[in-house]
Amino acid sequence: MSADIREITEVVHYRPAVSMILPFEPKMSSKNTVAHYMKVVTDRIEQELRNNYPDEIYQLVIEKLKAVIRGLNYNTFKKSIAIYVSPVFEKVLYLDIPVEEKLIIDESFEIRDLVYSKKQSSKYLILVLSSNESRIYLGDSNSFVRVASNTYGSGYPNTRDAAERVANFSAVAEHKEIEMEKFLRHTDNVLSNILNAYRLPLFVLGTKRVLGHFNGLTKHKAAVVEYIHGNYEEATLPHLREILLPYITDWKKIKQKDILNQLEEAAGDKKLAAGIKDVWREAMCLKGRLLVVEKDFMYAAQHGGSEEVIYEAEESYNKFSYIKDAVDDVMEKVLENGGDVEFVDKGVLKDYNSIALIQYY
Repeated sequence: MSADIREITEVVHYRPAVSMILPFEPKMSSKNTVAHYMKVVTDRIEQELRNNYPDEIYQLVIEKLKAVIRGLNYNTFKKSIAIYVSPVFEKVLYLDIPVEEKLIIDESFEIRDLVYSKKQSSKYLILVLSSNESRIYLGDSNSFVRVASNTYGSGYPNTRDAAERVANFSAVAEHKEIEMEKFLRHTDNVLSNILNAYRLPLFVLGTKRVLGHFNGLTKHKAAVVEYIHGNYEEATLPHLREILLPYITDWKKIKQKDILNQLEEAAGDKKLAAGIKDVWREAMCLKGRLLVVEKDFMYAAQHGGSEEVIYEAEESYNKFSYIKDAVDDVMEKVLENGGDVEFVDKGVLKDYNSIALIQYY
């Protein structure tokens, strides 16, 4: 996905830029039905271009668009397409999820809806804990895959030494607490490696006692979206799936909670910009690792004295410094430089003025 989006965002802006995000399921309808729909949409685009652009410009773009339409793959099992055409560029992407029709003619390509459409992932991590065993799974809507497991006494240092010194402790219970914490710290270190590979929402399952100790020592509080209390040492994979089902049914809620955890952690580390002006400045300095924006948030702006400074556009704006939507421009800049974009519902970022940027440094 990153390569596709990067190719689109790096194209030189050249009007008119036509963006079409459309339902496209030729395996579910006859080819004639789909072809007729594509012709109707193309005719609408052609009429709009004819009304607003010189003949030589609009004819060049519409011929490119018709060539793209003629070359569509009617054997695909995908559910939708995104088509981008300008006088200097054309590209079609086949998408895996349903979308609503959206047609835009502007000075640059519309990537907001493409990013939003393709960012639908329901993967997560599960950590099953006891005082002497841990299991970590990678889960999604179809399967659980075990990615790590540890048992007390295997794979971490000084266990034998601690056992030999048991006589020095005033109580066996105290020794057990120390050994459990040592095991949980080792598990947390293993979790560090996995979260570096999979930055995903984390569910932690175990007894209240064990989870209380783990919550007190873990370095990964921001990754945990839910602690689920119970004894799951003998739980099978079908049982774990059943336990997690009520939590992952409302996946949007889980995802947004995970994002808010990340923002809070970044704020504590002084790596967060909030509000469009600060986000713009840091994005233009190529610091953007993760941009989080409310789905419908837009901001018309105008340039200040330098590239890193913008102001809200006034009614009597200067057309040479005017920015139709600074949010889209920030999105493109973050993606171009290897960052990522996440959308959340309206109001979720009320404490961050609707937009926030987690920085690399």
